[in-house]
Amino acid sequence: MPSTTTVFSAYSSVTASSMLVRAVVNEAKGILDLFIPEAIQRKILSKLGALYGHPNSELILIINETNGCTINEMYEASEVYLRTKVASPTLARLAVSKHQREKNLTVTAEKDQDIVEIFQGAQVKWRLICIDNDSTSNRREEQKLYELSFHKQFKALVLDSYLPYVLRRSKEIKEENRSLKLFSLGFYGDDDNGVWGSTNLNHPSTFDTLAMDTNLKKEVLEDLDRFVKRRDFYKRVGKPWKRGYLLYGPPGTGKSSLIAAMANYLNFNIYDLELANVFSNSELRRLLVATRNRSILVIEDIDCSVDFKDRTNSEGPSDRDSQLTLSGLLNFIDGLWSSCGDERIIVFTTNYKDRLDPALLRPGRMDMHIHMSYCTPCGFKLLANNYLQIQSDPHFEEIENLIKNVNVTPAEVAEELMKSDDVRTSLEGLINFLQKKKTESCDKSRAEGKKEDRGVTEKQKTTNKKQKKRQQAGYRKESKVKKSTKKTR
Repeated sequence: MPSTTTVFSAYSSVTASSMLVRAVVNEAKGILDLFIPEAIQRKILSKLGALYGHPNSELILIINETNGCTINEMYEASEVYLRTKVASPTLARLAVSKHQREKNLTVTAEKDQDIVEIFQGAQVKWRLICIDNDSTSNRREEQKLYELSFHKQFKALVLDSYLPYVLRRSKEIKEENRSLKLFSLGFYGDDDNGVWGSTNLNHPSTFDTLAMDTNLKKEVLEDLDRFVKRRDFYKRVGKPWKRGYLLYGPPGTGKSSLIAAMANYLNFNIYDLELANVFSNSELRRLLVATRNRSILVIEDIDCSVDFKDRTNSEGPSDRDSQLTLSGLLNFIDGLWSSCGDERIIVFTTNYKDRLDPALLRPGRMDMHIHMSYCTPCGFKLLANNYLQIQSDPHFEEIENLIKNVNVTPAEVAEELMKSDDVRTSLEGLINFLQKKKTESCDKSRAEGKKEDRGVTEKQKTTNKKQKKRQQAGYRKESKVKKSTKKTR
């Protein structure tokens, strides 16, 4: 029997050797991780296992962030779904953020970590991978993708049941926690969605607070309700699921407020596109394809935002793509590119409808034309209720009579009602304001009438002078004829 000293000596040697081997392995693994990405390491191990008769039973699905030029809906759904799985014990690092004006924290898993889940007896494993691209390339600096791995025997279950479940569940989560976004060109705000940057849309406007004609408001609401319910209808008739609205009228009549009310009513995000920042048709297509479904694309003051090239010129296709043309915009609104997305609303605004090209106005492009008019008695009552919280007052009759005879915008009326917290002071101030506008309008009309009368008088004087000259010329000619006749005799 070996002595106790010999046994302990042998144990110490084995322990030291195992620790040395472990240190060497860890050092080698650190070097491999430094120079060889983990995804490539797994592929190498998989090939080696197959080479030695031990084929890998694991199947990996790659879910890229983008699908060509468009956002990958499966990636977006996976991102939302996995936010509910941050309690997984396999996670060691979490990213925590909070957007302005939101009550709850947003917790997500950091990259290169596994989230394990059991679905109908099958174990699935998620991992977020981030790949740094060459900064000199045209691609984004960082490419993101999800790896979803599972046993090959569960392939049908994952593709036919699990992924559709993730899509459905993510949609439910978004509807439960959705906060509206206002997108514009550039990288800023709370989100990074390619070329579009975003911030939370907290505009308080609703159809209940809009000072517009009651019948028109009802007509717009009914049109929006029909649109969102007609997915199958648009598919059956062979039309893209979109709707166009033209808002026109003087400044201050509530066009922007109506857009915000539409977004709040439908729970749609808004994409604010300034055409002055777009320089070619190809760039316009790239921007519009990057917008998401269930959204409102807004182009304000389209009559003066950009000078479109003539759509009837004979330049070649390459020339048209290198500049922004009306044809390029029309092609996205009503051409082949209009089918790139569902449940979208396009809104144009203008102060001068008559300045727009008729091609923009026809049905299929701008389906509904909404005239945002000056304030009406009905609109005033709504504003008084919103701002002063009153539904009737002895001053109402005088104010309504003045509004019928004066062109005043809802914005101007609202500004007067905000000048005092006292109801009587506010209403009397509004009456003085309306009377002043009426006087100015009458003075302007009289001045224009006098100017027109002066124009008529000057024109009449010019006509009389011409007639007098013609008469004098005729008299001189007649005298010459008489003198010539006398000489002949």
